[in-house]
Amino acid sequence: MSTSEATGARQASGDEQGGTARTGTYVYGIVPSDVEVSDDARGVGGESAKVDVIRHGEIAALVSELSLDRPLGTPNDLVAHEGLLDATAAEVPVLPIRFGAVVTGPEAVVDELLAPHHDDFLSALRELEGKAQYVIKGRYVEQTVLREIMHEHPELADLREQIRNQPEEVTRDARISIGETVNQAISAKRDADTQAVIEAVTPICTLTSLRDPSHELDAVHLAVLIETDRQGDLEAALGKLAERWADRVALRLLGPLAPYDFTVAPSAGES
Repeated sequence: MSTSEATGARQASGDEQGGTARTGTYVYGIVPSDVEVSDDARGVGGESAKVDVIRHGEIAALVSELSLDRPLGTPNDLVAHEGLLDATAAEVPVLPIRFGAVVTGPEAVVDELLAPHHDDFLSALRELEGKAQYVIKGRYVEQTVLREIMHEHPELADLREQIRNQPEEVTRDARISIGETVNQAISAKRDADTQAVIEAVTPICTLTSLRDPSHELDAVHLAVLIETDRQGDLEAALGKLAERWADRVALRLLGPLAPYDFTVAPSAGES
């Protein structure tokens, strides 16, 4: 499996449908054909967005009908999209489609997505059987990491003392220099601490994928693919790190999630 984000189906529009159609079919992900969805499952669009399954051969797509008159892309829409996929991933393998994928109708789901890629999708789903993605996030405790940096770079403390109580316009260059040194030090710590996490979890994981920092104080941002019955092992490994990094890094484990970082689903109509 490729370690990149799933791409989406092409966008439907009124123009594509002769300017008359007011609905499209929203596609969430690809699942095995024997998957059933509960009657109360809802997707993008709220209570009216009943989730359905479109089957073809040994695979299927999770879909819902979407009004083309409503704007698409609100935070609630993204939460609904990911919520459905993550709930599915906790039960069965799923190949997520990128948020916002809409095609002209159920026939297009089969003709443009399921039929052309049936065997590739089936192979990927079999690879994902019994696995799910988890995300490891760590954030530095600001005061702790700043104390570390000041201890490691005593010249910063001297420089800060020199510019104390001086006008901002006079100390601008010095302040920029301090900020650059601190940012470089945090980046170096992030690299080292991320590597420590990778070494701790690699024996447990099938795959790992490094994510970009989401905050300037991020210590680690890592996606991992593991067998779901090894979640306890992953939690134990991170627990040991959390003990070692107490009051320095706040660690969180998110999941099980759909394997966003470890699957690629071609666009509808792509051969």
